[in-house]
Amino acid sequence: MNYLIELKSVTAGYEQKMVLEDVSLVINEYDFIGVIGPNGGGKTTLLRVIMGILKPVKGTVVYNEKLLRKKDIGYLPQISSVDILYPLTVVDVILSGLMMHKGIYAKMDRDDRKKASAIIEDMGLKGFEKATLAELSGGQIQRVFLGRALIGKPKLLILDEPDNFVDASFESEFYSRLRELNSRMAILLATHDVGTISSHVKSFACVNRHLHYHPSALLTEEQLAAYNCPIQLITHGPVPHTVLKKHD
Repeated sequence: MNYLIELKSVTAGYEQKMVLEDVSLVINEYDFIGVIGPNGGGKTTLLRVIMGILKPVKGTVVYNEKLLRKKDIGYLPQISSVDILYPLTVVDVILSGLMMHKGIYAKMDRDDRKKASAIIEDMGLKGFEKATLAELSGGQIQRVFLGRALIGKPKLLILDEPDNFVDASFESEFYSRLRELNSRMAILLATHDVGTISSHVKSFACVNRHLHYHPSALLTEEQLAAYNCPIQLITHGPVPHTVLKKHD
């Protein structure tokens, strides 16, 4: 399988505070990696390094330019970091996903608007084209930003805590859609909801300053402890569930 991006001994952070230290990771075509770890452990920083937004202090990030350019990365940010009161319409937000391909000041033509219309219909947002984000539910906002990430037909889709705004009515559809998308692109999904994604991802990267890659969707309590990754224990069975450590 061909690699898309490789991080080699990357150390990164902000000003004098290093958040990631000596991190290495290979992202291959059609990977579906769950990025897990505690708050402040470096998940979002890792995503920023992969996208080229944050440059490493040490180490290198290598793109396989035959298969992937930075504009071939689709990104769904944490919705909590988005100003939903800014008066952008649904179609405006989705079209903004083409700026990496066309340039910030380029005008959108008829073909671009056709692409946006197709995405809007596919996301179940038909009739909301002129609605602002403040008029939408959390699940609808998530669909808008997923549409923005997909309109440029990425080869790598990066999602930062998408479960924060996925409402119950959209959750099953959302993860089914990700499985279908994974047949066409690699996916990197940062989340706290390990129990939900364990039945969807193919592997895990546990980030807690350092990174430990586990090439399977099955994790044991012993492995999590060894990786210094204080999260819920995942178990599999007829009914998906998680088990918490015993309280004293």
